Amino acid sequence: MKVIFTVASMAGGGAERVISILANHLSQEGWQVTIAMAAGERVDYSLDSRIRLFCAGGTAGGSMVKRLRRIKRLRALFLQEPDACVVSFGLGSNFYTAAALVGLGNYLVISERNDPAACPHPHLRNLVFKRADALVFQTGDALRCFPSGLQKRGIVIPNPISGGIEPCCENVRKKTVAAVGRLEPQKNYPLLLRAFAAFRRTHSSYTLHIFGGGCLLQELQEMTRELGIENVVIFEGYVKNVHERIRDAGMYVLSSDYEGISNALLEAMALGLPVISTDCPIGGSRLCIEHEKSGLLVSVGDTQGMEKAMARLAENEDYARKLGREAAKVRERFSEKTVVEEWKKVLRGREGK
Repeated sequence: MKVIFTVASMAGGGAERVISILANHLSQEGWQVTIAMAAGERVDYSLDSRIRLFCAGGTAGGSMVKRLRRIKRLRALFLQEPDACVVSFGLGSNFYTAAALVGLGNYLVISERNDPAACPHPHLRNLVFKRADALVFQTGDALRCFPSGLQKRGIVIPNPISGGIEPCCENVRKKTVAAVGRLEPQKNYPLLLRAFAAFRRTHSSYTLHIFGGGCLLQELQEMTRELGIENVVIFEGYVKNVHERIRDAGMYVLSSDYEGISNALLEAMALGLPVISTDCPIGGSRLCIEHEKSGLLVSVGDTQGMEKAMARLAENEDYARKLGREAAKVRERFSEKTVVEEWKKVLRGREGK
């Protein structure tokens, strides 16, 4: 079997992490695996040495010529591998991949990685999705966002949890709040900063550690100064193997307005951390967390609710430990082996095409 994954690049991110897990497993099982990057050659994940890396171009910067060149290079790759299954991750990658495959016979799988409602061009996206032989969604809520014709081609497969993550000792907990994710509007870090500032008034020994880079760094740093918490909020930047840095955190918090399934949230739960998340569309957090049993859910945009949830965990260590023990059970529900087997069924669908 041959498979070509297409993505913008393999820089740090949830979709990229999923690709790295799938690609490594398939390569180790004897599949011929290629990762085609449409907009850069950065790779932040460890990959099996047998995996072929292909760069179709760098950042386009709005240049139509560069975009057309990407499509041309991707098409040349697909022409070389007419029997390969092509799997596309990401809105931009989906467009370039579908365009490059026009008139070719490769089996195409498109994976929707975020809240469909957040797409700025839904009609164009749906036209691209019609080119796919199969569609993979992270949650049932995401699947139901699409017309019935596309739903018939869809399957729900959650994200896998890296097999190298082991629960940490629940008795070793620092007074820290951890958050992981790109510093972009979707993650709604202003909500977290406001909630943490209020939380600190009664829990002054806690610090907040935010892992990830992005366009809002300076804006968020200025906000910490305005809130008077600049000395207790640490912007850690992008960190490889971030789960090793957060394994002894007092709690993990996700403040997003929308998500697919957050890999960082899954990893925090796999570590056995007590977690708090907004109950954001498209239902990924609700899929992972059973409220009051394996974590706490708060409404999207609810600063006061987030503050109260943090206080609840800080003030009741036994309850926090109980949530963490239940959270760690996601390692079984979303194991690499289980998820990869589901993906293999989809990829082998080309045999019946």
